[in-house]
Amino acid sequence: MSNLDRSFWTGREVRVVDPTAIVQVGALCLRDGKDEKEVLLVKSSRGRWIVPKGWPMDGHTDAETAKIEAWEEAGLRKGKVSKAPIGGYVTEKRFDDGRVAPCHVSVYRIDVKQMTKTYPEAGLRKRKWVPLKKAIKKVDDVGLRAFLGALK
Repeated sequence: MSNLDRSFWTGREVRVVDPTAIVQVGALCLRDGKDEKEVLLVKSSRGRWIVPKGWPMDGHTDAETAKIEAWEEAGLRKGKVSKAPIGGYVTEKRFDDGRVAPCHVSVYRIDVKQMTKTYPEAGLRKRKWVPLKKAIKKVDDVGLRAFLGALK
């Protein structure tokens, strides 16, 4: 593991960690649960629970990209996405060839209205709605865990 300073930010508080970090866009999909908000987690290609995320897309704003990623990876059909990121976190991106790079993930909130069972990555990823407190324990990425913990 690198000595990357894992960090997160919320609101206006931003810490620059590594100016060479790659950038991705994440979607924090939320719905009202029984006692608290629930977070939609998806299994990564490496079997870890994460939020939907992906590369910025040409011709789309980052907010639009977050919504597209939530559709492709988790089956979001309808939802209201924030116009600006609600925060973010720093993690490590692992490539198939073994390279590891610092990755800065800007996270957009999506208030979910409707999901679908059929979506592009349905056969590749599991998805799960979990209360925020459980989501914090379920994810093993330090940066994502800190980001979710700051939302409580």
